[in-house]
Amino acid sequence: MTVPTNNPKEFRQFEYCGWQQSVDQYHSSFSSLTSQTIESLLDSVNAARDMELLDIATGPGYVAAQAHKRGCKVTGVDLSDAMVAKARQLNPQIDLRSRYAIEFFQGEAESLPFPESQYQAAVMNFGILHLAEPEKALGEAFRVIASQARFGFTVWSKPEKSIALKIMNKAIETYKNTDITLPEGPPFFLFSEQDYCFKCLQNLGFKNPSVQEIPLLWELSSADELFDAFYKGTARTGGILRAQTSKSLDNIRAAIHQDTASYRQNNRLLLPMSAIVVSAQKP
Repeated sequence: MTVPTNNPKEFRQFEYCGWQQSVDQYHSSFSSLTSQTIESLLDSVNAARDMELLDIATGPGYVAAQAHKRGCKVTGVDLSDAMVAKARQLNPQIDLRSRYAIEFFQGEAESLPFPESQYQAAVMNFGILHLAEPEKALGEAFRVIASQARFGFTVWSKPEKSIALKIMNKAIETYKNTDITLPEGPPFFLFSEQDYCFKCLQNLGFKNPSVQEIPLLWELSSADELFDAFYKGTARTGGILRAQTSKSLDNIRAAIHQDTASYRQNNRLLLPMSAIVVSAQKP
């Protein structure tokens, strides 16, 4: 079931460097979109008061903060120390009525720095899309949760249901400079395939896998904000864009303006998106 990355170490470093420079733009552009899945993700693992929960690839800590509001004892971990710093900045010792603070650590999802069976639940919100060895990370999630605990993660639905990705991918594929070479990671929509997800989870020992598709709406000010969201606010797609010539970038930007025109309403850009919540249980 494992889908190899040509050079996992190289791709992991590529992702790390990308996120180190993308924190603020990611927070300003993507927070309103990726936060829309959080409640469903937490529901999928039955997150509740006094539960010890691990948020893998926590980013700026959005999921960790919501789990904390539910009364969970939350730990967040992320590859990027810049993301960890942002998470700590956004989530100081919040809610003094709670007996728990959120702890954030720098670490790899494929090699979690935590003991076996420590957590009563674990989650990952869109992080699996950026891992060099995603199946290894799923195995690590299995290792660190207790018996009967659940693990849940989110991915984007395929581009036909996620319009921003469809528009961006089309523009890049049409106008990108084919001479550039970047580290190759696993297929971006690999875990958008339910059959693959379930087989992978079951092979690792999980049981009772389930899936839920959630319609989302991404509201942006303009096509330029959409371009900047990916150019400045992502590691993988941003890395591709940042490697382009100025001519290629101009063509990509023009294509995005053209293809988003029909989604403008009241001087805002309203892009239908869709996410998948996958969860399973450790026996």
